Amino acid sequence: MAEMLAEGKSPDILFWVGCSGSFDDRAKKITKAIAKILHHCEVSFAILGNEESCSGDPAKRAGNEFTFQMQAMMNIQVLEGYEVKRIVTGCPHCFNTLKNEYPELGGNYEVLHHTQLIQDLINTGKLAIKGGEIFKGKKITFHDPCYLGRANNVYEAPRELITKLDAELVEMKRCKTNGLCCGAGGAQMFKEAEKGDKEINIERTEDALETSPNIIATGCPFCNTMMTDGVKNKEKEDSIQVMDVAELIANAMEL
Repeated sequence: MAEMLAEGKSPDILFWVGCSGSFDDRAKKITKAIAKILHHCEVSFAILGNEESCSGDPAKRAGNEFTFQMQAMMNIQVLEGYEVKRIVTGCPHCFNTLKNEYPELGGNYEVLHHTQLIQDLINTGKLAIKGGEIFKGKKITFHDPCYLGRANNVYEAPRELITKLDAELVEMKRCKTNGLCCGAGGAQMFKEAEKGDKEINIERTEDALETSPNIIATGCPFCNTMMTDGVKNKEKEDSIQVMDVAELIANAMEL
């Protein structure tokens, strides 16, 4: 953003990368897939780079409202300085926080999850998919991220993208409004599990495996980690891939 401003340019979209997409090696691949799609469609976008801080979601979910507000106010100050209007995120946690919790602190933006933006790019003819060659005949099941689905009622965008791939979309018994958390939300990602007889991500992976999928699709870097761990726990990593919807689309684009 700083470089574009210095050149007197203003991008249409700010790509909010998020902590996971910036620092986690697996999530970086999702970030690159989203950037690849944006470049391919010639979308004018920029990132904040070193000026981007955590959205504050983990602090708020863990009950530290003070830290959340400090992080949010710093981010809002930066966003206002660049006169940001539209934001796309690679993470439903950032999406939910920026969209629903920043306005009460003075940060009002149009916030899109990356599946919504990609859906819009396809609907407006800016992006063409050739998916049949790569994904034809593959069974893909989609795990609904809590903060995308039940918190914000975004169910159709990721599914519509999967059906564009000529793949077979197979639904888990618990999906959409009845979906099950992967176990990482609410800042649980950063703490040890409490006593119980089964990890949530194992339970959720079993839901996915019941559909006999070739690919478990996710729309969240946290879900991706938890489902990947679940697949490894079941020793299925050689036969089942866990991929973000953006990665599926990036692989199927008509270049």
